[in-house]
Amino acid sequence: MGVESADLLAIDLQTGKLRWKYHAKDGIGESSPAVHDGVVYIGDLAGQLHAVRAADGKGLWIFQTKAEIRSSPVVTGDRVLIGSYDGNLYCLSARDGKLLWKFTTNLYVHATPAIAETIAYLGGCDAILRGIRIADGKQVLKLSSGGYTAASPALLGQWAYFGTFNNEMLRVSLLRKRIVWRYEDPERHFPYYSSAGAEGDRIVVGGRDKMIHCLNAKTGKVMWTFATGARVDSSPAIAEGRVYVGSNDGRFYVLDLVTGKKVWAFEAGSPLFASPAIAAGRVVICSEDGRLYCFG
Repeated sequence: MGVESADLLAIDLQTGKLRWKYHAKDGIGESSPAVHDGVVYIGDLAGQLHAVRAADGKGLWIFQTKAEIRSSPVVTGDRVLIGSYDGNLYCLSARDGKLLWKFTTNLYVHATPAIAETIAYLGGCDAILRGIRIADGKQVLKLSSGGYTAASPALLGQWAYFGTFNNEMLRVSLLRKRIVWRYEDPERHFPYYSSAGAEGDRIVVGGRDKMIHCLNAKTGKVMWTFATGARVDSSPAIAEGRVYVGSNDGRFYVLDLVTGKKVWAFEAGSPLFASPAIAAGRVVICSEDGRLYCFG
């Protein structure tokens, strides 16, 4: 799926062959599909959230927001959460797309919510981290982050980790509702667009300083950094002690989680802005020129 393409494609993971194609109203931008209970959910730049049958690509329902959707949908139970550039976080019935509630922020909703039990946590373009109760849309956490936030929070227990356009990574206590630490590279002051990956005592995030940073989850101290040739907006995926991440330098990197050393890299020849997905022993990532790569 290219960045400007309006097609949602189902690709066989084993063979790379096309299974079906679903055409949205407008281009599909940064919204990534969510799959749950046989249904695929995806947002488009016309502001529509589409529910599509995973088996054959048949459209089931469409919900219209008032501006483009760049956030990715999240399914929890029988509900779908989606953010829109109209400033709202919407909660819909997964079955028929009926609006259950909406929460209005002060600016665009770009980030994808992270779910912890009954609460959806959302970093905002209005520089506020919010906790919204999924049952009724009531706000239970409101905390100023100090910077425009496009990244989705990574959750580890009762802690949230995310970067901002104020050049900082933050650790937030969701129980105490306060910021515990802030990390800013002492020499390179660049925004964080990438959403962090969290594993054990480590937080890994890409920066627009062309670096991949690994921080100690408890202290915020640097454990290692890895330099790429361009900014890293791709969100790292972590599996079996390895970090998988793309860079706008056109390379796909696999790093050792403990040491930060390069295990291997692949030259795609086009920026890798997208985030990798891991399933069934394979990792998949799409490049800016519309090519989809699968590694075993």
